[in-house]
Parts: sequence; C-alpha cells; structure tokens
Amino acid sequence: MTGRIMLLDAAGLWFRSYYALPQSLTAPDGTPVNAVRGFCDMLAKLVGERRPDRIVACLDNDWRPQFRVDALPSYKTHRVAVEDPAAEEVPDTLSPQIPIILELLAAFGITTAEAEGFEADDVIGTLVAREQRDHVEVITGDRDLFQLVRDEPVPARVRYIGAGLSKAQDYGPSELAERYGLSTERAGEDYAEMAVLRGDPSDGLPGVAGIGEKTAAKLVTEFGSLDALLVAADSADKRLTPRNRTKLVEASEYLAAAPAVVRVVRDAPVIVDRADDATPQAPADGERVTRLQQRWSLGGSVDRLLAALTG
Repeated sequence: MTGRIMLLDAAGLWFRSYYALPQSLTAPDGTPVNAVRGFCDMLAKLVGERRPDRIVACLDNDWRPQFRVDALPSYKTHRVAVEDPAAEEVPDTLSPQIPIILELLAAFGITTAEAEGFEADDVIGTLVAREQRDHVEVITGDRDLFQLVRDEPVPARVRYIGAGLSKAQDYGPSELAERYGLSTERAGEDYAEMAVLRGDPSDGLPGVAGIGEKTAAKLVTEFGSLDALLVAADSADKRLTPRNRTKLVEASEYLAAAPAVVRVVRDAPVIVDRADDATPQAPADGERVTRLQQRWSLGGSVDRLLAALTG
C-alpha cells in the first residue's frame, strides 16, 4: 500500500449539496448554483482533510439499469419522471447545475469515470475490485456501498456522509460488523445479503415481509450466507422458527431476483476520462476555472477547492 485513492459518489454529493444550500445562491443570469457551490465546498473539505493521492468522481451513466429493472420491476419506480419514464425525477433547478459541475471537474483536472448502462455504485465497485496498490476510501451517503469494505488485497473503507460531512462515519469490516451484528470475515457480503432480506423502500425493494434489519443480520450470520439460509428454509431446518421459514418461503420469488439488484457489479466496463487519476496539484486549465468561477459567481467555493488541491 503506497497511498490513498478517493472514490466519490458524485451524484450523491451534488444532490446533498443541492438540498443543503438555498436556491437563492444564483449566477448573474439567475441560474441557481447552490449545488455547484456546495459540491466544490464538500470536495475542498474532503481533499483538505483526507489528502488523497488519487481521486476519481464516479458518475451514473444509467441511474436505473435495465438489468436491475428486468430482475425486479419495482426498482426505483417511485423516482421515475412522469413526463419521461426513462429519466429520473430531478428538481428542475438541479439539472442545469450538473453540466457546470462536470465542466469544473474537467477544468480542475479531476478524473471522472462511468460505465455505459451502469450506476455510479457499479463504477465504484469495479474500481475497488481493480485496486491492488492503494488504500481505497469511498465517499458516499449511500449505505449500499457498505458491501465494498474489505481488508485484502488492500483496505477498502467507506466514509459515510449520510448525516453530513461534519458527522461522517468511517466503516471497514470490523466497524460494519460491530454496527450491524455481522461477521467480520465477510462483513461486506453479509451486509449485502442482510439488505436483500431487509429491503429498502427508497430503492423499491420490498424485502421479506416481517423480517427487519436485526433479524436479517442474525439469520445471515447464523447460517453463513443467504444461499445457505434459503437451503435451510427449503429443507425445514429446525434452526429456523416456523414463522421465519414461512416468511422466507413466501418471498422465494423476490429472493431469487433481489440479489442481482442489491449486489454492486465488480466488473462493469468502466471508462475514465484521463489516463492519470492523481489528485491535481494545479488546475489542468486555470483560465477555464477562472472563467467558470466568474460566469457562475462561484466565488469562494472555487477558491477553497483550489487552495485544497494546491495544498
């Protein structure tokens, strides 16, 4: 292990920034820039505090991939835009800000990565799986990515910012196991399988009726894996209460489909926009950064990001 690579759930950061700052923050033409400014400030704080040697902003190429919808049609249905079933429901005042953020990342020389037909989670999962050299730190407010924690061949940890940067929590295998009552040896795998059983209404995953988080964690760890648990349910294993066995059998169709939805892909066709993902020590295009800063009235937010990158 020679350094640290930071993988950003970029959409998660700009959504969080959008809702954290007032829409009264606008450019001269009236375009809201609250998400842009918040994103720059969050990135500046992360770079300044964590000092990553490498950094990659991971993007959603497809927020609702067809392979997940085919497996479970309810996947994210509540987020589908009414006027366009293929599009995600995004606030009208956020959409114009996303290209500005992407242009800023390019001007600063911060690497972005995406994979056609896959979510940012899958991009992050693939980059974690590929990494053999540096300590990995995933920055996200999405608990689904807890399944990526590991100790070998190099550590991969999640810095969870669901409650904001000031309340960020670091999770590796031991912390995840302690928090949810999982096995340390396969904490990431246990978490994903617990999530299948528990479900997640925010993603349209119903879970197994009557089995909550604590019971799900207990079942996965007691039987060693979701597959072993389902075998036990089919064979009327006496370690299962009649109630839990009935619930699992009744949810057999869901349980056959859900793992493909919940598990992060580790071999997506990821494409990065530049060969070197080293954290830039100076902007790739300083004049472009200045133009963007002035055009969109980004003021101190861009200055703080520039200061964090240059040290």
